[in-house]
Amino acid sequence: MSEVKAYIKQINGISFAGKTDSGHWVTMDGPADFGGSDAGIRPKELLLLALGGCTGSDVVSILQKKRVKIDSYEMNITATQTEDHPKVYTAMHVEYVFKGKDLKEDDITRAIELSQTKYCGVTKMFEKAMTVTHSFKIIES
Repeated sequence: MSEVKAYIKQINGISFAGKTDSGHWVTMDGPADFGGSDAGIRPKELLLLALGGCTGSDVVSILQKKRVKIDSYEMNITATQTEDHPKVYTAMHVEYVFKGKDLKEDDITRAIELSQTKYCGVTKMFEKAMTVTHSFKIIES
């Protein structure tokens, strides 16, 4: 096993800056009515970005290995959250959107399947706490 570290520093009130072993900083904050400055992403929102970054890079890598040429690629991630504190996500859905010429549905399906079942550690962690689903669409360019 290896260890990963994060360093988080308070900037002001509930504004924080954090970095991990990669050395890149991210600013986190809350809304003004909660004591924040609204100067950064909400900490829990980072979870959605983590999922997108993890599965997104898997899918691109797999499609590149298959020599599939895509013109553009996006993901829309939605999360369902409880109403009461602690407000936790109970489900997440990833919609993969591909643009390209003559993209084959089988290639896209396989790349997503491999990411979801074999490679994306964020998906695997989240599946222990909630339902994670996905869909995709292909737009001909």
